[in-house]
Amino acid sequence: MDYEFRRNTLDDSFHVTLSMGHEALGRWLIDELATDHAEIDRVLENLNRVIEHGGEWNRPGKVFLLQLTQEEAVVQANAMLENHDEEMPEHDFHAYEEESVSVCGPEDLLLVLEAWQDFIRRYGR
Repeated sequence: MDYEFRRNTLDDSFHVTLSMGHEALGRWLIDELATDHAEIDRVLENLNRVIEHGGEWNRPGKVFLLQLTQEEAVVQANAMLENHDEEMPEHDFHAYEEESVSVCGPEDLLLVLEAWQDFIRRYGR
C-alpha cells in the first residue's frame, strides 16, 4: 500500500493520501486519530496483540469503525452500517463504497500507523 503524508505549514494541518482502494483508511487516520498520540498508541497496542495472539478488536469512532482480526483490518464508515430505507442506484453506491470501506492486512495497517505516528511526532508542534 502506497501512502504520502503532508503537513500544511500555514495552518498546521496534517493530510494523508493512500493508494486507490484505501481512501477510507486515510480519512480514518485524519478523522479518528489525527495527532492523538495516546489513541494511536492504544490502536497500535491492540493491533500488535491481535497480530501476535489472534482474536478480534473493534474501535468504534465518530465517523468510522475499525475492525481487526489476524487476517484483515477493515475501516468502514459508520453510515455503511446503518440500514437505509431507500436504495442507492448501483453506480452511485459503488463510488460511495470505495471511499467508505478499506480492507488491508493487519501488518499493512501496522506499517502505515507506525509511519503516521513517526511523521506527526517529527513534524508536529
